[in-house]
Amino acid sequence: MSRIGNQPIPIPDKVKVTVDGSLVSVVGPRGSLERRFHDAMAISQVNGSVVVERPSDERQHRELHGLSRSLLVNMVAGVNDGFVKILDLVGVGYRVQQNGKGVSLSVMYSHPVEIEPLDGIELEVEGNNRIRVRGIDKQAVGQMAAQIRSVRPANVYTGKGIRYGNEDVRLKPGKSARRAE
Repeated sequence: MSRIGNQPIPIPDKVKVTVDGSLVSVVGPRGSLERRFHDAMAISQVNGSVVVERPSDERQHRELHGLSRSLLVNMVAGVNDGFVKILDLVGVGYRVQQNGKGVSLSVMYSHPVEIEPLDGIELEVEGNNRIRVRGIDKQAVGQMAAQIRSVRPANVYTGKGIRYGNEDVRLKPGKSARRAE
């Protein structure tokens, strides 16, 4: 019994959901998203909410049930509120500048690293060491944030680098801490 898959998805007033077989379109104040789900999942609208049902208790159907519901919830939340990921640049000389729609990172390489946003993603720079990644597609927002972070991930010995806003970097002791034992 799927606890997540059985929960109905409430639809806010400003959001319109259209179900056409396995194709679901969600339109809201921030934009529109469209996704094709697995044919085995039965998606329907009932009393102002969306319900996902599975045909049997086979393993694949159980897996797809919760996944489909979670993807639908993210679509509804994205067109209604949107998603944001915050990235912080930590370290002396680590800077970011807005460059048109993209950003330019100075992260102790011999050259600045230019990053252009994916479709439907906005990159905003706050100060000179914080980036906000905004969008309506949760997967695209996470992918863009991961691409930016991969330019210079946080160093586990010094803590310098690009990290998520809520990321806690645990610093390892260096060689000198080992010698002291």
